[in-house]
Amino acid sequence: MLPTQCVVLDLETTGTSPQYDRIIEIGLSEIEQGRVVEEWSSLVNPEVRLSPFIIQYTGISDAQVTKAPTFAALAEDLFERLRGKVLIAHNARFDYGFLKNEFTRVGLIYQEPTLCTLKLSRRLYPQYRRHGLDALIERHGLRVEARHRALGDVRMTWEFVCKALEENPPEAVSHVLEKILGPLTSQSGSQSSAQKKRAAQQAALFEVQ
Repeated sequence: MLPTQCVVLDLETTGTSPQYDRIIEIGLSEIEQGRVVEEWSSLVNPEVRLSPFIIQYTGISDAQVTKAPTFAALAEDLFERLRGKVLIAHNARFDYGFLKNEFTRVGLIYQEPTLCTLKLSRRLYPQYRRHGLDALIERHGLRVEARHRALGDVRMTWEFVCKALEENPPEAVSHVLEKILGPLTSQSGSQSSAQKKRAAQQAALFEVQ
């Protein structure tokens, strides 16, 4: 039911504005045929000091990111990891916005279809009011390894996707994926350029509540 190739991704950042804030950590799992084939993560030097709130929230310090590569140094490799693959993220509008802005700063155009697991949860579990990652952890018994660290949140997001596929009828999941991604993506994993553009634009407009 899922597209053939996906990337589950999570970012930690200096704040909430893709325009003014910067990425400080990237974590991702590359998915092929519904299986994790590779995991990758890196701290990122934002070239600005972290606020006390972000240090406490993530456990990431200025000393750690100062020694890390900048986004520009990671951009080419990351872009290739994401190219041609559906991006899966919880509250995808946030991660997509940061990726798009960071890639733009280094002269790369990032535009791929996005599957938001926040939206997926709302559609598959409409009986519940809360669909944040903490609510999903509690409701679905997701394993917590490193909350508010990129790779830890990636693993929880993928675990939720797997549980959602197991707990819901295939036709219901296919219907939801088709609504979010379009019929060609959800069935075959291939898209035209126009479909990719439309899906990415829709992903960027997902409401965050």
